[in-house]
Amino acid sequence: MERHRKPRAGGATGSVGAAPSVYQLHISLRDLKPAIWRRVLVPGSATFEKLHRIIQIAMGWSNSHMHEFTVGDTCYGVPDKSFADTAPAVVSEKRVTLSTCLAPSVKTFRYAYDFGDDWQHSLKVEKILPADPALRYPVCLAGANACPPDDIGGPPGYQNFVQAISDPAHPEHEELLEWCGGSFDPYAFDLKSVNTGLKRIKL
Repeated sequence: MERHRKPRAGGATGSVGAAPSVYQLHISLRDLKPAIWRRVLVPGSATFEKLHRIIQIAMGWSNSHMHEFTVGDTCYGVPDKSFADTAPAVVSEKRVTLSTCLAPSVKTFRYAYDFGDDWQHSLKVEKILPADPALRYPVCLAGANACPPDDIGGPPGYQNFVQAISDPAHPEHEELLEWCGGSFDPYAFDLKSVNTGLKRIKL
C-alpha cells in the first residue's frame, strides 16, 4: 500500500518537487505618520537571522542594537543564557526559516529593534509566490520615507527631531542638525541603494 509523507507541523508546506516559495512581506514602523514602510520578497528558505539582516538594510537601521521577532506567542532571536531563568524563552533565530515557522494561518508578525527606543515593526504576509528564476532574492520592491536615526529616542524622539530640524526657530535646531550630520530628509527613500545592500546577503 502506498504511503504518504506527512507535512511538517508549524509551517507552510508544498508537494514534493514544488517550486520554492517566496514571501512578499510588507514591513512598517508602528506609531509613526506618515508611514515608514518597505515591501520585500524573501525566500521561504531564509532563516529569521537572515530576515533580521534584510529588515535592517531595507529599513535603513545600523544593526547596533538587540532585536526580536514575535510570531503568535513565540519569540525568536538571540537567546541570552544569563536571563534564561527570568525571561520568556527565546528560540534561536538561526534554527527557523520562514516556511517552517509561518503557517498558512499566520498573516502578521512583529519585529522589535532596540529595546530602549522600542522600535516596533509590523510584518504582513501579503503573498506567497513561486520563486522566479530571473530574480535574485532578497529584493525590495517599494518603500516610502526615511528610517529614523538610531538612538533618537523612539517614535516620540523622532517626531521631536523632525520638528526641530524643520524649524530654524526651534531651540534644538542647530544641535540636532549637527548631530545628524548637517541634514536629514524624512521623506527620502532610495530603492536602488537598498537593493544594492540586499545583494550582499547570501541566502
